[in-house]
Amino acid sequence: MSNASQYDASLSNASSSRGAGADIGAAIIARIAEELGVRANQVSATVTLLDGGATVPFIARYRKEVTGGLDDGQLRTLEERLRYLREMEERRDAIVQAIDEQGQMTDDLRQALLAATTKQRLEDLYLPYRKKRRTKAQIAREAGLEPLADRLLTDPSLAPETEAAAFVDGDKGIQDAKAALDGAKQILMERFSEEAELVGRLRERLWEEGQLRARVVTGKENEGAKFADYFEHDETLAKVPSHRALAMFRGRNEGALSLGLIMAGEDDAPIHPAEVAIARHVGIDLALEAPASRWLKEVVRWTWRVKLYTHIETELMGRLRERAEQEAIDVFAANLKDLLLAAPAGPRATLGLDPGLRTGCKVAVVDATGRFLEHAVIYPHAPQNRWDESLATLAKLVERHSVTLVAVGNGTASRETDKLAAELIKRLSPRQLSKVMVSEAGASVYSASELAAREFPDLDVSIRGAVSIARRLQDPLAELVKIDPKSIGVGQYQHDVSQLRLSRSLETVIEDCVNAVGVDLNTASSALLSRVSGLSAMLAENIVARRDREGPFQTRQDLLDVERLGPKTFEQCAGFLRIMAGHNPLDASAVHPEAYPLVARIAERNGRELKGLIGDSRYLKSLKPSDYVDDTFGVPTVIDIIGELDKPGRDPRPEFKAAEFREGVEKIADLEPGMLLEGVVTNVTHFGAFVDIGVHQDGLVHISALADKFVEDPRQVVKAGDIVKVKVMEVDVPRQRIGLSMRLNDAPGEKAERGGHGRSDPRREGGSRRGSGGRQAGQGSAQPGGAMAEALRKAQRRR
Repeated sequence: MSNASQYDASLSNASSSRGAGADIGAAIIARIAEELGVRANQVSATVTLLDGGATVPFIARYRKEVTGGLDDGQLRTLEERLRYLREMEERRDAIVQAIDEQGQMTDDLRQALLAATTKQRLEDLYLPYRKKRRTKAQIAREAGLEPLADRLLTDPSLAPETEAAAFVDGDKGIQDAKAALDGAKQILMERFSEEAELVGRLRERLWEEGQLRARVVTGKENEGAKFADYFEHDETLAKVPSHRALAMFRGRNEGALSLGLIMAGEDDAPIHPAEVAIARHVGIDLALEAPASRWLKEVVRWTWRVKLYTHIETELMGRLRERAEQEAIDVFAANLKDLLLAAPAGPRATLGLDPGLRTGCKVAVVDATGRFLEHAVIYPHAPQNRWDESLATLAKLVERHSVTLVAVGNGTASRETDKLAAELIKRLSPRQLSKVMVSEAGASVYSASELAAREFPDLDVSIRGAVSIARRLQDPLAELVKIDPKSIGVGQYQHDVSQLRLSRSLETVIEDCVNAVGVDLNTASSALLSRVSGLSAMLAENIVARRDREGPFQTRQDLLDVERLGPKTFEQCAGFLRIMAGHNPLDASAVHPEAYPLVARIAERNGRELKGLIGDSRYLKSLKPSDYVDDTFGVPTVIDIIGELDKPGRDPRPEFKAAEFREGVEKIADLEPGMLLEGVVTNVTHFGAFVDIGVHQDGLVHISALADKFVEDPRQVVKAGDIVKVKVMEVDVPRQRIGLSMRLNDAPGEKAERGGHGRSDPRREGGSRRGSGGRQAGQGSAQPGGAMAEALRKAQRRR
């Protein structure tokens, strides 16, 4: 028997009193095991850990033997499915209880409810028993019209008007035969529309075969021009890409588009395919010529048009939106992960420059640990043009604080300020000083936040932004966790999706990234510490308070002195917290304190001192992990420990590199088709990648221009933060659109024709782009023009 069958069997065998919690738990575990393709005991062990308060990062790294080596991706999926299936069980219990209380439960219905494997199926079965407002069908039943409905349905040879005459009763509100027949029709319509099997089949048929039809709202042609490609657009519902679905939903929300669903073949068929399906299910012969046939056909027609179509359309639009939102959330989460795990410049004294024109450039210097040292405001650009004075001020700051890095924000006047930094480097040669352009996305949000106010109560908001720019160059992860991830600007339609689901997804990404890298216990902010496995915001504040009060932590065991941090929390967090140059060298590694005795045993058995063993790669590679296995630690953990001894506290992030923007190319008007430029990928979507080439406006590399081969998923080629070479294919200055290609042999205007991909240019469909200020990523929506856009549209039509 398959795991799915075991799931259904377990539910079916559960007692009618729903007292079989263990059976249901086993069924959930079996279902998840089948979905993940793992053993049930792996899932069961993981569920026990999760229910005991263990976090996914802790389980993934330190409980491999218990889970059989499930990775963090599998664990996240398991956690999500466990939540869904448990919610479904709660809903199942509530439905069973409600129907039992109504006294309408039957053995067949109970079995169907217990065998349901989705929330939708449960709701379909519950629909006839759901408490609802008094309907026309209920009024008709109360008037005694149900026998009339049953007679005409059972025997179409009966004359409707003749049969209805016997049910006329003014006291019951049935004034004539027509009123009786209308009441009978309402009874059958409601009965048919609550047939769970019928509703389920029609829903899935419309989902698989139906078309999403978009049309322009009359009179909105000019106002809704940005949605022009959807003014007359039909597309198979199940295959609508997320960015197109969300674009159409946005068009509907803005009043420019109307959306509807049509069933395959309905435009040409004499009888609607759904009506045929309804008639077949309830036993009505649409081809029969009998006295009641016309009336029965009318019942079927209105069942679809009045009862079922609107209901199913609403559900399927919801399903489409939910799927599109999930894909958009996945894109956002993937981009956020890439950004958080971007290469850090490292612990170097850094000068942050927040560019500006009339209000001047804000300057902040931080030391190698990110501690704020000094600030200034300079006015190198118009209208004041105090260039030399600004250089002198910067030179003094560099000399005074031994600065080796200059971080230039990529907002307004960034290229002009980048020139200033370049001249500073020349003047201070041969001092080892380098400059890097840094994304400002979210810096203003952090600057005005409560966290920033607590961190720098005496600093102006604009200076806080310069501090953030400097710090995010040193360590992007440590700084970006202080900002609402939705403000970082790497999303697609982020404001159009469920904010609860988006936040939950992004929170898990941040948690995974922070714990994958590890956190320096003695320098981390409370915002960063709060993302460590097992630590809450309150505990993070308590750690910082203890550190401020008593000085740096010397050992991980000192954590147990922190207020409200007990043994369970210590177990969850200790392995992810690092103490550099502490009493125990293992405290600087990812080796968990619970495994310190094992490390001591490895060192003792090999006659080595611990400090001498750490970093001795050749010797460590000669060790056989199975020799050190015991009842507590298996081979996976021993392998991890030996790896940590080889490179303690190893940072999984890549080596730091910076893009070099081309001199003289500072604004979109400086671009010319055919230019070869270097840039930084700022955002990856389903339809391509946006690249910052230093002109305050990201350009789009469409998916068809990412590589010389067919690309199904842009993330197979690029990710946020990558430095790439691109060719300018098209520049639309009025619309602020830049078309780029990573296929450097492409000729402007020919790219899409030669490309192996047939998707339309979707910048009008809500792809993220930076505005001229460069501080945030909005969603572009204007229709792109020119040869590139036209070629892409042709490619779409060919497909």
